[in-house]
Amino acid sequence: MSIFVIMKALQHHGQRDTAQILLLRGAKYLPDKNGVTPLDLCVQGGYGETCEVLIQYHPRLFQTIIQMTQNEDLRENMLRQVLEHLSQQSESQYLKILTSLAEVATTNGHKLLSLSSNYDAQMKSLLRIVRIFCHVFRIGPSSPSNGIDMGYNGNKTPRSQVFKPLELLWHSLDEWLVLIATELMKNKKNSTDITSILLKQKGQDKDAASIPPFEPPRSGSCENLSTGTGESKPDALARKQEASADCQDVISMTANRLSAVIQAFYMCCSCQMPQGMTSPRFIEFVCKHDEVLKCFVNRNPKIIFDHFHFLLECPELMSRFMHIIKAQPFKDRCEWFYEHLHSGQPDSDMVHRPVNENDILLVHRDSIFRSSCEVVSKANCAKLKQGIAVRFHGEEGMGQGVVREWFDILSNEIVNPDYALFTQSADGTTFQPNSNSYVNPDHLNYFRFAGQILGLALNHRQLVNIYFTRSFYKHILGIPVNYQDVASIDPEYAKNLQWILDNDISDLGLELTFSVETDVFGAMEEVPLKPGGGSILVTQNNKAEYVQLVTELRMTRAIQPQINAFLQGFHMFIPPSLIQLFDEYELELLLSGMPEIDVSDWIKNTEYTSGYEREDPVIQWFWEVVEDITQEERVLLLQFVTGSSRVPHGGFANIMGGSGLQNFTIAAVPYTPNLLPTSSTCINMLKLPEYPSKEILKDRLLVALHCGSYGYTMA
Repeated sequence: MSIFVIMKALQHHGQRDTAQILLLRGAKYLPDKNGVTPLDLCVQGGYGETCEVLIQYHPRLFQTIIQMTQNEDLRENMLRQVLEHLSQQSESQYLKILTSLAEVATTNGHKLLSLSSNYDAQMKSLLRIVRIFCHVFRIGPSSPSNGIDMGYNGNKTPRSQVFKPLELLWHSLDEWLVLIATELMKNKKNSTDITSILLKQKGQDKDAASIPPFEPPRSGSCENLSTGTGESKPDALARKQEASADCQDVISMTANRLSAVIQAFYMCCSCQMPQGMTSPRFIEFVCKHDEVLKCFVNRNPKIIFDHFHFLLECPELMSRFMHIIKAQPFKDRCEWFYEHLHSGQPDSDMVHRPVNENDILLVHRDSIFRSSCEVVSKANCAKLKQGIAVRFHGEEGMGQGVVREWFDILSNEIVNPDYALFTQSADGTTFQPNSNSYVNPDHLNYFRFAGQILGLALNHRQLVNIYFTRSFYKHILGIPVNYQDVASIDPEYAKNLQWILDNDISDLGLELTFSVETDVFGAMEEVPLKPGGGSILVTQNNKAEYVQLVTELRMTRAIQPQINAFLQGFHMFIPPSLIQLFDEYELELLLSGMPEIDVSDWIKNTEYTSGYEREDPVIQWFWEVVEDITQEERVLLLQFVTGSSRVPHGGFANIMGGSGLQNFTIAAVPYTPNLLPTSSTCINMLKLPEYPSKEILKDRLLVALHCGSYGYTMA
């Protein structure tokens, strides 16, 4: 009987029974004229039951299916579907599939670790196989869900043994990282030995398919390049310098390969843990190789988003790399943010007309806040992430313009005093959650809705016409507030806290305790800053703690329910792990956009003090630099000095300070090498060292702006 009959039968319902009947009657398993086999058709369609029948008659096809996991032309979800069905048949079949997948992944991993292989193809193949392996592991017959880290915490169950082939790959990975760490320790510029090792490996077998399991060479096994026979010392030195430079390039190339294997290791560890938990073994691995991984990230920060997903999912590990990430340009971090935020989502033009009429947000213009709150709370969160379509009741218009209008109107409504959600700051330009918002019975639901709107706007790159206090941006980012943040709501109180920190209070008889009087539900009450605070005196030794606790009470504890409700809505669309890539200044730019800055108006309304005058060379250089830098960098400079990215209505003449109108001011500071500019945001003052040249001034200023040198002066 012709194999084409089987192929045709497989395209209709009942293909399992049809295939079984045809095979019983002696149908031959042959490809068609294009080389397509019945198994190819089954896998392409995800027909696991029919694959099961084919394997029963032709057991060799089992390994064919396993090898298919390396074929990127086959849809991964179909392969998963087939293997999921096969693994459910019996425990032995389940273990056989996992062991076979682990062996294929190990072979691919070793090829990836060889510099003579195709990085992109091998990397994709390894991660694809490991994803399939982890999926099958999780859905096996009566798979345990007790969160035991099987195979990595000492279990010797049959299921733990399926990871055994992969241990060879993890061992090679560990040896590579140890070798690199050893060589980096020997010489800060990297050892020539590792260059020789890597370049020698690179020149080996060019056929990736014939590469045997790769073992990294032992440290010290190479000939020392600096002691060649008959070579002069200058020539030897030149060779060492050239090799060291080559080493830098080769390590960069190797870092991507090793990082891909690290990602595979993380995936295998994670598939054995409860959702949201990081494997203890993997945490130990990162801590062990901390310096080498930081070296990789320093050389190519994009590795974090390509392979180090564990950092975004594990805060205790992310904290080790955060200083490297935040040192990257704001633009690059924005690109990474959106790339990861939208990973796994269907391609879309961000704002589109949904096919389903039920997905359109139908709101009433005359009650836009309440009606929007109602429809957003009922909408499917996943669909809102993919795209938004808004229609005003009784109007036909739809599209991106309507969506922009919707966000713009809601921006104003969120801070509408009628809802009592937010209150204006001291300078009248920014907003802070209202500690008395409880007068509105629905205030927490509305705060959650406000968080959803800002999260949606950020998700879809829609700007909002609203600005918050610096402290509220910190709350969104999870950054602790400090006493300087109090100035936004009570400048005089902030000055008092500053005075306490700046002066010796030992003999002043202030009789302060760790208890303060504050407004609680409309009545003044004494509130302890910590347990028993009413009986603990504030002294010279503990005054810093007092100031911090007072700040937290006024800026955080007093509005904690409001903050929590807002973040609950915000995090529905923006994961905390991603938003922490930015600081409070950058978050404002992400949400509210880049303002236009008139440099001539800025110059016109700037004052000079501590020895500077407008005609001084340093001042002229400064303004030339301001003219040269990008608009983004000008905004960073404005934020750096004033704490705000915005120029008030009327221009720089109307900039506010802690006590009212306060012009932008530049103060002279004696120059010492590597000194960075600093600022006092409460009085809008830039403390600019007397740099000896325009080039040095520009370099130091940009370092301060891009590296966030708030509070320090050396770099």
